[in-house]
Amino acid sequence: MNRVHPDESPTGSISDRKPTVLVADDDRDIRELVAVKLRQAGYDVVAVADGTAAVAAVREHRPALAVLDVMMPGLSGLDVVRHVRDEGSAADMAIILLTAKSQEFDIETGFALGADDYIVKPFSPREFVHRVNAVLARTRG
Repeated sequence: MNRVHPDESPTGSISDRKPTVLVADDDRDIRELVAVKLRQAGYDVVAVADGTAAVAAVREHRPALAVLDVMMPGLSGLDVVRHVRDEGSAADMAIILLTAKSQEFDIETGFALGADDYIVKPFSPREFVHRVNAVLARTRG
């Protein structure tokens, strides 16, 4: 009797299902653009408008990746990174900061807090999806 792994089809190929990505940005246009591009790339997307909702979504959905704007009302993207990395339950979740803050200090701070990548707005949606794919390939082994 042939056993089929739960993630495999009966033909033996691994499912093409991609992981869940959390998108947190207070700019609705950016949030929707990012969500559409990720869905087109096959990802499941949870989109929220602020840092507090991002922390709640991490707990509820356990995404493989969070794409966080740095400047959001309430908790900033950096606050979310600190919280997620300190909490431990989602410490292995990949994080990409997507922000207009382009100074070297801002970028260094993002990486020092535990971000896996840092993308400055304005950005290329095509490059963004490639970077998401690369971060997830690196972090999910």
